[in-house]
Amino acid sequence: MLKTIEGNFENPEVNELLTKHFIELRSASPKGSAHVLDIEGLKVPSIKFWSLWNEKQIIGCGALKILEKEHGEFKSIRLHDEFRKKGNGVKLINHLIEEAKKLKIIRISIETGAGKFFEPARKLFDLCGFKPCKPFAHYKEDINSIYLSKLIDNN
Repeated sequence: MLKTIEGNFENPEVNELLTKHFIELRSASPKGSAHVLDIEGLKVPSIKFWSLWNEKQIIGCGALKILEKEHGEFKSIRLHDEFRKKGNGVKLINHLIEEAKKLKIIRISIETGAGKFFEPARKLFDLCGFKPCKPFAHYKEDINSIYLSKLIDNN
């Protein structure tokens, strides 16, 4: 049985997963092109964060940053290593989309890396229906970044 928990930053498993995510993305992104948020950066009021659990083990996590009234950005999407390549990425994205719908978001955007390290993330977002778009919010054209977006049906 899958369950989700909002917030929960103090949980050691959540903290460990986010710390690993932050360290890996910082090391895989060229200076000036890393847009990963640390835990404190995820605690701002414009961001909602959820962790996905299988019984007592964390599957993954993700956040939704509210950019405008009906536009949000996914941040810090990360699966625990034990749950990769098993369809859990799609489950996590679908959960985040459902949460976005509750907040009346109709457009979700994502910034991810252009390098080889980010290839699995790009494949996941493609599988979930995200399409290339222009830079959004504060982002600028950057050869190290890929920008994706998806309209979601709120009905």
